[in-house]
Amino acid sequence: MILTAIFASAILLAIDRITKYAAAYYLEPIGSYPLIKDVFEFAYVMNTGASFGILQEGRLFFLIITPVILVIIAVYYARLPKKKPYGWVRAALILIFSGALGNFFDRARQGYVVDFFYARFIDFPVFNMADSYIVVGTFLLAALLLFVIKEEKPEAGDAIDGG
Repeated sequence: MILTAIFASAILLAIDRITKYAAAYYLEPIGSYPLIKDVFEFAYVMNTGASFGILQEGRLFFLIITPVILVIIAVYYARLPKKKPYGWVRAALILIFSGALGNFFDRARQGYVVDFFYARFIDFPVFNMADSYIVVGTFLLAALLLFVIKEEKPEAGDAIDGG
């Protein structure tokens, strides 16, 4: 399972890196490219904050907190039961881990994250693939923990207080 997680994270990280490189290469010189006029465009933004532009100028904070979060995710992943419903929890954690790592690389290397997806019709903050991984993974994890994964009830005759 760990090798599967590493492989999946590597694929997601590669997609993030390639799309950010393409955005920087093609969009930086022109600023933006409308895909659907007044609805959706590719727009080059150098984001010094977190997902969707929050906490601008928080580079040091993110350089410190991200490795801590990555370790917590990895430990939690490794300790998950091998039961069926936890496969989706693993997928959610892989998404969150990959997104955090992708944006961490940008912050560490260049001091900002390249964002490029812009939903103009709702004036949504510009975002990137890593941001998408984090948001989708977080919503998936929340839904699973709230509605799918149930705490196991002790069987009749099991000691409840351990004694």
